[in-house]
Amino acid sequence: MRGSLLIHRRGVQRIRQLAISAIGSVKIKILLCCCIAFTLLALATRAASFMGWADHAVSLDRFSKPRKGYTILMNTWKRYDLLKQSISHYSSCGRLESIHIVWSEPNPPSDSLKEFLNHAAQLNSRGRQKIDLRFDINEEDSLNNRFKEIKDLKTDSVFSIDDDIIFPCSTVELAFDVWQSAPDAMVGFVPRIHWVDKSKGNGEHFIYGGWWSVWWTGTYSMVLSKAAFFHRKYLSLYTNEMPASIKEYVSRNRNCEDIAMSFLVANATGAPPIWVKGKIFEIGSTGISSLGGHNEKRTQCVNRFVDEFGRMPLVSTSVKAVDSRSAWFW
Repeated sequence: MRGSLLIHRRGVQRIRQLAISAIGSVKIKILLCCCIAFTLLALATRAASFMGWADHAVSLDRFSKPRKGYTILMNTWKRYDLLKQSISHYSSCGRLESIHIVWSEPNPPSDSLKEFLNHAAQLNSRGRQKIDLRFDINEEDSLNNRFKEIKDLKTDSVFSIDDDIIFPCSTVELAFDVWQSAPDAMVGFVPRIHWVDKSKGNGEHFIYGGWWSVWWTGTYSMVLSKAAFFHRKYLSLYTNEMPASIKEYVSRNRNCEDIAMSFLVANATGAPPIWVKGKIFEIGSTGISSLGGHNEKRTQCVNRFVDEFGRMPLVSTSVKAVDSRSAWFW
């Protein structure tokens, strides 16, 4: 009888020990999970602060609540075949709401061109709501025209694009998704860089670097507006608050309006742009970037704008957005 009682007591003690051990194991697991969650939260907060998206956000109070979709703002100049091809392609993109064609030619667009483009836009929209296609007519031929304020834009998001560049709609949609995560930033496909000219010795002279400089260093500080998303508020800032001397310089030299816009956005946000990886199809002939002395002229623009702004606002980064579904490693 005593033996049975002893065995019973030992069994109870064993059960208690197992229960205490199990409870301790659960507590440890809960504690580990809490530590991991706290670490991830801290890293995410630190990353957001590093990127400058949270700390330097420009207020959107002056603008209405975010609107779905995006507007294409297409710059063109006497390349009607390319314009037709681009409009026919982009009008098939799913979240496109409207198209504004920046027209700075001396003669207005012909009725036949308008009819063709409107027909193509509605045909390729594939039964979606009607795409609003407009020509923004400018009397003066100036590169500043591509950033003129448009007061009745249907969307907050603007996709600035030249008429001789085509991206697959899936690539455009990816960039739009990235822009929605950081709507104060410029989000684009064509990165460029600047760095201090150490040969000058004072650290106040800068050099403009093209694609190969970006490829070599893995960093960039601009995305060109020939293919970039940005908030419509920057059209207002460029039109109304960009120093007149900079706009005069751009108009006179027929260059660097894209650098000027990069300066404007960086000065407003204190944050870098975002480069999205995407395959580019250039359907036109080579542009001014292929001419001799192009980088030297762009370097002059950078330093001129630094003087006008009173500082270098551009922020360098090495972040690149990639569609992980088509990447080997991510």
